[in-house]
Amino acid sequence: MLSAVLPVGRRELDSRLVLAPMAGLGHVAFREVLAGFGGFGFMVTEMCNALAVPSENRHSSAVFRWRDEEAGRLVCQIFGGEPQSMARAASRIEAEGFMGVDINMGCSVAAICKRGYGAALLRDPQRAVAIVRAVRQAVGCPVMVKFRSGWGNSPDLAVDLAQRFEEAGADLLTFHPRVAPDRRSRPPRQEHIRAVVEAVSIPVLGNGDVFSAAHCSRMLCETGCAGVSIGRMAVARPWIFAELTAGFVPDQGIYLRTALAMIERIWHWFEPTRAIKLYKKYAVYLAANFVHGHSLWPELVRGHTREAMADNAWRILSRFPQVASTPNAFLFTA
Repeated sequence: MLSAVLPVGRRELDSRLVLAPMAGLGHVAFREVLAGFGGFGFMVTEMCNALAVPSENRHSSAVFRWRDEEAGRLVCQIFGGEPQSMARAASRIEAEGFMGVDINMGCSVAAICKRGYGAALLRDPQRAVAIVRAVRQAVGCPVMVKFRSGWGNSPDLAVDLAQRFEEAGADLLTFHPRVAPDRRSRPPRQEHIRAVVEAVSIPVLGNGDVFSAAHCSRMLCETGCAGVSIGRMAVARPWIFAELTAGFVPDQGIYLRTALAMIERIWHWFEPTRAIKLYKKYAVYLAANFVHGHSLWPELVRGHTREAMADNAWRILSRFPQVASTPNAFLFTA
């Protein structure tokens, strides 16, 4: 099922699992490490400001940065609140050779919503649909929308918007079944995914709290979604896609090797100050893999240099600390 063809616009992908967009985590260095394992249909960038994208320098931008070889399976997510600026950003994205454009209507962070972006667009359905239509008219590549249940407990708004997004030209929807005020305080409502799936004819990806193969299977079976968008679990275990689609079996040393690869790639792509910040954010997810991860994380991030981070990883992970069956979600901070 997971390796069955996933149609997205005129594209056909060989996996129904995708990397979700994650601010501060889904950067080019992490994607390069994840790509080494494979098993995904496509990856999504961190969210990029639509106002900045048309003139952004890909070689110095913190988020609008990619490897040429990943572009064919990379979707760029944009956020904004005005149809024309979103369309201009989408045009640049298509011209750069990305697989597609993803429109952010799911971010519920206050700094984003107070500007009328992200999940705030769900309060203004007419503007949300106008953005999808403008992006569709601007590009020929796949257009996707990531959104959530809205601001109330009923799935009715999400169902209505899903239908209108399809009519406006969206090729794929990624749906997170939580209301915006929840953040992660309550579990996702799987029945909301099913309601959206049944309302449209385009593929719908489910998203939210998928931390194991069992969680993934349950979401697929209970909701009928076309595939699953995985975020935090993929940061903790970047081989999760290969594990679920190709039977990849991780060995005891994979955590050390992955940590060292992340250190090497983060310092390759980013200047030292940002690299330290990004690695420390990643290390929370690395530590979450272990039974005593809460005490390992401070040890993993001691110091302020690449060499210190590598020494920490060698010292701690070469002892093969006990691995938890699933990562400790209470350690996840993003």
